[in-house]
Amino acid sequence: MSLSTLPSAAATATPLTAPVLDVVVPVYNEEVDLEPCVRRLHAHLADQFPYRFRITIADNASTDTTAEVAARLAAELPDVVAVRLAAKGRGRALKHVWIHSDAAVLAYMDVDLSTDLAALLPLVAPLISGHSDLAIGSRLSRGSRVVRGATREFISRSYNLILRGTLAARFSDAQCGFKAIRADVAEQLLPLVEDTGWFFDTEMLVLAERSGLRIHEVPVDWVDDPDSRVDIVATAIADLTGIVRLARGLASGRLPVATLREQLGRDPRPVAGVPAGLTGQLLRFAAVGVASTLAYLVLYAFLRVGVGPQAANLIALLVTAVANTAANRRLTFGVRGAERAWQHQAQGLLVFAIGLGLTGGALGMLDGGAPRAVELAVLVAANLVATGVRFLLMRIWVFRAARAEG
Repeated sequence: MSLSTLPSAAATATPLTAPVLDVVVPVYNEEVDLEPCVRRLHAHLADQFPYRFRITIADNASTDTTAEVAARLAAELPDVVAVRLAAKGRGRALKHVWIHSDAAVLAYMDVDLSTDLAALLPLVAPLISGHSDLAIGSRLSRGSRVVRGATREFISRSYNLILRGTLAARFSDAQCGFKAIRADVAEQLLPLVEDTGWFFDTEMLVLAERSGLRIHEVPVDWVDDPDSRVDIVATAIADLTGIVRLARGLASGRLPVATLREQLGRDPRPVAGVPAGLTGQLLRFAAVGVASTLAYLVLYAFLRVGVGPQAANLIALLVTAVANTAANRRLTFGVRGAERAWQHQAQGLLVFAIGLGLTGGALGMLDGGAPRAVELAVLVAANLVATGVRFLLMRIWVFRAARAEG
């Protein structure tokens, strides 16, 4: 078997006798479903998967006969092994097996096999080729075909909306029990994942996304298991607690995602004559600028009813400048945490003073009796010039040191 399709670093570190894929089936008290699941998965991989594989049954502290069933399957089926952990927790079981596996690509799926196995090869192929770093099955993307009750559908969609709103997550389905990760990525990413239960998946994906890793999504055919053992209320509380903890860790800078981004992140391919990251920064800065300009014009028009043009311009520009600096700090230049935030705001106010001079000078050149539409048009033009100056100063002065340190 050739590993030439693997990323060069992974291929160098992986012995030729090691499997390309290690599929983990985490179980807790699954003495009934375990055997048909493993036999079906083994038959599918033996028939459809073109590389060497391993199936690892990860029993996390079952109290029934799951351990005996797992041992019997490992003894009977080639390329099946059983691991037993003394402590409960799906996340704990996955982390343990993945960290100790010698496979180049690591995956897992739930024992109920709710996801159609036909999606397994599309899931791991981008990782084997080196195109992506993680892969997830998605029940919420276009092309997915899902059969489940309205309650679970509502909970799943609500949870992913919460992730988008609180952690700015861009992946579509955090909870589908069908995921894979490259071993070289897991080696550096998993030590940062603290959760040992159901929030493990979400935490791993958010950290991967913040680290600049590429996450591949595969639409899946998924049929709900009516005999699911998941405690929805307890899981929801644990997930919300995990979101708060993870948000604090990211906001405080405790989680070294900037370091991971340097080590593992996929930076855009350089374009001759364009500084690294400039295109993305310009797009994000433009989006923030559009929002700031709209807010400025609304605020200016509101204030202009009661005060003169110069006072309205000063107040509107000051308020939007503070918000603009905060938004660009986080979104455009990727600076997070409280460190040097006040310094950045002070520097931003100096940049604001330049913008004030440009817009104030433009107003000063107008005749006091100029129509309101002309006044606003001149302000828009002056703001465009001020915006260009603001971006240049933010990039080369305000956030330059912070980006270099991050």
